[in-house]
Formats: sequence, structure tokens, C-alpha cells
Amino acid sequence: MDRRAIPAAARESIWQAADGHELRRIDWPGTGAGPGNPARGAILFLPGRGDAYEKYLETLEQWHRAGWRVTAADWRGQAGSGRLGKDAVTGHVEDFDVWINDLAHLWKSWVAETPGPHVLAGHSMGGHLVLRALVEQRVDPDAVVLSAPMIGVNGPPLPLPLLHGVARLMNVVGDPMRQAWKWSEKPGEMPAARAQLLTHDADRYADEQWWRDHRPELVMGPASWRWVERAYASSRGLEQAGALEAVRVPVLILSTSADKLVSHPAAVRAASRLPQGELVAFGPEAHHEILREVDPVRDRAMAAVADFLDRVAPPT
Repeated sequence: MDRRAIPAAARESIWQAADGHELRRIDWPGTGAGPGNPARGAILFLPGRGDAYEKYLETLEQWHRAGWRVTAADWRGQAGSGRLGKDAVTGHVEDFDVWINDLAHLWKSWVAETPGPHVLAGHSMGGHLVLRALVEQRVDPDAVVLSAPMIGVNGPPLPLPLLHGVARLMNVVGDPMRQAWKWSEKPGEMPAARAQLLTHDADRYADEQWWRDHRPELVMGPASWRWVERAYASSRGLEQAGALEAVRVPVLILSTSADKLVSHPAAVRAASRLPQGELVAFGPEAHHEILREVDPVRDRAMAAVADFLDRVAPPT
């Protein structure tokens, strides 16, 4: 497929959060299985921090062609859904609860308008927020798929409470909305080494820049210090004894030991703590964006997802 075009079957639109904030979404409204064939079910996909659904059109279209009704949406404050900070590029949020409330609101209406089984999928920060929503019983999917979920951040090898304490201090001594790390030598330009963190596939990596060039509103840089502090606080909640253990939904986690952005050990622990958790682990062949990796890696990941959903969420 053409990864630099909105697929013919997909439709972009706007949905309103409970408080009226407008957010983008994209839907493949029918089944990709062919005329006369019932829909396989429905998948709702949420991207990561600083992400846009345009980066995952290939994966979303592939699920559509397999018969799924597919939806993806922005998180409030990024991509084409506005900003919550003081400028157009800093990823800021006052609390992750804002996003959990948005997800719960979207989930309720989306389930009512789509065929089951209902699958919730998330990448990176999206995976973290999906887990939070599961723990807090704000969503009730039949199955969950998480790609490189941000269960823990791949940061300094220090205890999580200490890291959280440092982030809280940084919010006291300076503006919580200021950027928590440097973007690049040239503002607005992606750092040269960024590709080495995300994917081995140069063409798929270039797709992101193409979309940013053609849709400048998608451009986002570093997170704010408030985001960092809230991320640590949210991660501490997931680490609480009994939190993940109470989740009864089948959850598939795709993770790579070569991830330099999120914690692979935290993903491994989470898979073992979840009563119906499964882990597909990758090594140095995969960077953070497993669903945008070179074909052999991506094919293995997509096949694992298909097998998982056939087992735990068969057609009704």
C-alpha cells in the first residue's frame, strides 16, 4: 500500500471529548473481508507520545483488509488535536488522567457503534494508557495488543521513586511546561540519531518526515517536565502490587530488548503479572517501533497479533 496516502476506504473526522475538546480520528467503516462477509470485529488503536496515526496507516490498513473494522485517534494535545502547552511543539499534559478520561469517553461510544469482538491496541505511551484504563476498569475490551508499551521508561538505572522525586523537583525549580530535553541543534528538525532509536527501516522512518512536511500540525518535539513527572507517577501506579494482577483481559505484549526508549524488563515483568498476559520478545533486530520495522520483524509481529486474536477473540 501507499504509506503516504490516506487509504481509499478510510475516513478522517473529528470527535468531541466529554468537555467538548475536538480530536481527530480515522475510521475504516466497513469490513475488508469482501462483499457478503461479516466483519471480523473491531480494533481501536492509540499511538504513542508525539505520534500521529499517519505513521501506522500500513498496520491499520492491513487489519482492515483482514476483515477488522478499524479506528485510530489522536491523544488530546498532539498531532492534529491541538496543544496543551505554551507552544506548538512541546508535548505537555497536566495529568495522564486527562487522557484516561478521553479514552473512556471514546471507548463507550465506539463500542456502541462497532461490531465485536472489540480489541484495544496501543503503542508506547498509548500502551501505558491502555493498561491504566484496564487497571482502573474504564474500558472492557475482549483483547488487548500492546506494541513496546511504556510500562517503564528506559532512563537512568535508579529506583522509580527516586526518579519521580527528581522530576517533581524539576517542576518546582522551573516552569513545568518547559521542555525536559533538547530537541536538536536546529529547532523543528528531528535529531540525526533519532532513527536509530525507532526502526531499522529507512523508508518507513522517512514516511514520518513526509507526513510532517505535508501536515505541519503533526510536528512535535520533546515532552514537558510535567509530562515526565506525571509519567513516573503513572508508572508507579502500574507497579503497585495487585494492579496488573487484577486485569482479566487477554493481553499480548510486543517488546524488544534493544529498546532505548521504554523499559523492556518492565514489559517482561508486566506480561508475567497479567493473568492472561503473553509476550513476544525481539532482540537487536528490532528498535522501538516494532510495527514500523523491516519486513521480517514486522511480519513476525503482525503474524503474532493475528494468531493471538484468532485464539482469544474469535469472530462472534
